[in-house]
Amino acid sequence: RFAVSVGYWTDPYIQYFVRQAKERKAPEINRGKLEWEWGHLAGYYARVHGVSYLIKAFLKRTECNSQIVNLGAGMDTLFWRLKDENLLPRKYFEVDFPMIVARKIHNIKSKPPLSKPIMESHSGDSLLIDSHSLDSSRYSIVGADLRFSSDLEEKLKKHNLDIHLPTLLVAECVLVYMTPQQSANLLKWAASTFPVAMVINYEQVNMRDRFGQIMIENLQRRQCTLAGVELCSSLESQRERLLLNGWENARAIDMMKVYNFLPQADVKRIEALEFLDEKELFEQLMQHYCICWASKDSSNL
Repeated sequence: RFAVSVGYWTDPYIQYFVRQAKERKAPEINRGKLEWEWGHLAGYYARVHGVSYLIKAFLKRTECNSQIVNLGAGMDTLFWRLKDENLLPRKYFEVDFPMIVARKIHNIKSKPPLSKPIMESHSGDSLLIDSHSLDSSRYSIVGADLRFSSDLEEKLKKHNLDIHLPTLLVAECVLVYMTPQQSANLLKWAASTFPVAMVINYEQVNMRDRFGQIMIENLQRRQCTLAGVELCSSLESQRERLLLNGWENARAIDMMKVYNFLPQADVKRIEALEFLDEKELFEQLMQHYCICWASKDSSNL
């Protein structure tokens, strides 16, 4: 929300889910902290654009005759942004813990700028909405635990998941919170369920070096355990996990590469938002996150 309010990218919907961030102190007050924050904001910028680039490539290739399953979607606003760009797939699913889903549904019900686009894209029978799930013809929110894929599949099918449609699964900072076995089960389930599918995973990488260890210790101090961090040791370990769990092709690149790949005129624009000359910390941070994607493609899309 803060990055959007400063102008890193445009998202007219995030304001309905997240309260305005507190104002920050002037840059000269604490340069080290500011650099760290700028690194995170530019990191979010690269993440949003990098993931979005792959999602749109998938939608264009399938001519939107496909479905998206956003795993651990939280307060994500992608459904509304895709609708504005006329890029909605046949159906867009979101999955998260029932408690998170309940909060999201409450916001949607109470805010017309969120509920109206769902009604506009809906056709057919009446729209189903209760405290832990929402189901319209184009958008579904499902409360489920991703660690149990049989329960997940059952709930998605109840909301008209079509296993024969090309399917994109998106997981941003989700798999790392599951044990290696649990994330392997989820990836295996997806690879064996959909004949044509793609998965995008955004999370940590290179976590065995000193910088990675400090990141882990900082998170542990905040009672946040990365149960799957051993799979984040390298780009190779990230690729390997996808290939071992039934995906045919897999690639992984760190976020510094993503950042350098983005349209440079826009990168210059965001770097001018809060000018900082020390890039070293930023580069280290970006080398510790990655985007991986894999596909399974029986019809050569």
